[in-house]
Amino acid sequence: MCGLVGFASTNGVSDPKWLNDASKSLIHRGPDNNGIWFSNDKRVAIAHRRLSIIDLSSSAHQPMHLKHKKLSIVFNGEIYNHSELRQQLKLLGHSFHSQSDTEVLLVAYLEWGKNCLEYLNGMFAFAIYDSIKEELFIARDRAGEKPLFYRVDNNTLYFASELKALLVNQSLPRNIDMESLDCYLSFGFVPGERCIFSGYKKLKPAHALSFNINSCELKIWKYWQPSIFEDKINDINEISLVNELESILEDSVKKQLVADVPVGILLSGGLDSSLVTAMATRHSNKIQTFSAIFPGYGRFNERSHAKLISSHFKTNHIELQIDANINTVDLLPKLICHFDEPIADSSMFPTYLLSQEVKRYCTVALGGDGGDELFGGYHHHQRLMRMQHYLKHIPNFLKNLASNISKNFLPTGFKGRNYLQNINSNFKSDLPLIASHFDQNERYKLMGKKLDYSRSAESIRLASIPKIQSLLNRATLMDFENYLSEDILVKVDRASMAHSLEIRAPLLDYRLIEFAFKKVPPHLKANINDKKILLKKLASKVLPTNFDLKRKQGFSIPLNKWLKKGLIRDHFWDTLRAKDCLFDKKTVESLLSGQDKGRNNSERIFALVQFELWRKHYNAHI
Repeated sequence: MCGLVGFASTNGVSDPKWLNDASKSLIHRGPDNNGIWFSNDKRVAIAHRRLSIIDLSSSAHQPMHLKHKKLSIVFNGEIYNHSELRQQLKLLGHSFHSQSDTEVLLVAYLEWGKNCLEYLNGMFAFAIYDSIKEELFIARDRAGEKPLFYRVDNNTLYFASELKALLVNQSLPRNIDMESLDCYLSFGFVPGERCIFSGYKKLKPAHALSFNINSCELKIWKYWQPSIFEDKINDINEISLVNELESILEDSVKKQLVADVPVGILLSGGLDSSLVTAMATRHSNKIQTFSAIFPGYGRFNERSHAKLISSHFKTNHIELQIDANINTVDLLPKLICHFDEPIADSSMFPTYLLSQEVKRYCTVALGGDGGDELFGGYHHHQRLMRMQHYLKHIPNFLKNLASNISKNFLPTGFKGRNYLQNINSNFKSDLPLIASHFDQNERYKLMGKKLDYSRSAESIRLASIPKIQSLLNRATLMDFENYLSEDILVKVDRASMAHSLEIRAPLLDYRLIEFAFKKVPPHLKANINDKKILLKKLASKVLPTNFDLKRKQGFSIPLNKWLKKGLIRDHFWDTLRAKDCLFDKKTVESLLSGQDKGRNNSERIFALVQFELWRKHYNAHI
């Protein structure tokens, strides 16, 4: 796991000093080594910060070069099938000078060109400069585990693992993109290729780009897309599906346990992390597991559930006590700095604190991310199906009436308001946004005429809804392509890399992704009464008989309790009542008073505070 930054320019860059400072800004991603390389004509430069995981020797340092072929690479991530690819490439006549997956990736490009992406099983963001073609080739992994920001300006392509590295260049602007802000206030994150700063972009998951430094031609393409299950397939063998799921997951975990540094497993005692632990113990009798304990907040503790699994599989289990109240106000600026773009997800707190503690014991940890998106594990998946099932009997005029009343008369934070707003949705093709932070009317009240955009968050989201017949498949693929990549994986990457900890996700092996979307029918994912059905069938086969299959607890904090009194409440209230606060004061006061009256506005308030602190930290302008 590492950090990278660089540029490619048609004209050449007159002052490349900023690149060294940009590299320093990523030191948390790679504290073990660093390097910078300039092409002979100074039109291309790449810098790298290394966190040593595979091949700890200097032979694996980056930037790495194949000098006789004039190829150079900087790479962030892990290629889990690098051993198999190495043998395959040796049979094709290639030789290697290190044991690193970086060299395998570079030789794979030498052999297969841009088609090398088809051979990779891993999480990655990399940049390869081909001096013969005078072309830069950049790609990102299928699920979006590893980040990549870029900007094209004045015939120059700038790119980096984190936005902050680009912002080190003082000549680049910091103007807020208003459509992205509108999306943030609606979804809680900035979706797709968009970036909170105007003129900057994120390379989307499963996408690649090339940039020719002579013609300044930029090409972007999607190199992978999972196939979707078709309802016309009737010969479903549940036992066969469970066995195939078990086989792929076991092999994924086996591959991701490989490292030249200590490896652990984040064991919450939930379904996903317990399955990962079960698979891991088949390949090692020295598995180390970690769970988080929040003293004083009983319902947030994982102790009993994690202990059941660790005892059953005889892991070396460590309970990490985390006091979520310690320096929480002081922690916010650190989170703002590490996350680059604002994200309205308060679970960044425990994720950051857990990563800090786990790093004391290991450099790599396996987690359970991906199970909810692939196998229908969120509560809203069931709620959507319930809405579809029960609302079909209600006349349209009544549904439209109830929707309009809820929008115009129910206060923000009123329980059930989002559901009522969406009861008139077309469940055959649409996807109700029941997890919205602020609807369009609320956003207009918050921002007024400042939100002078050509496209609203609603229209942007509508264009991204998959054209799939099954409501559940539509919802899970939408979550996979948006919420997972732009919230969950961003949170995990930034919080873990802040402590130079690599977190891997065996459930996001591309073979499991393809299996879940192509082979698993919706009725084996979720229904109105149950969820993660196929995963639970596997759990019944491999986990203890007294494992609680119904338990579902996200990694969260008692935000509502924090906002009743104390330092956090004072800090949040002061931030939103400040004279220079960007948001409408009357609307903000309504949110704050609503919270005190028992309405559910805590995450909305957190979203506004996050943005205000981010705006000031990065000196962002409208």
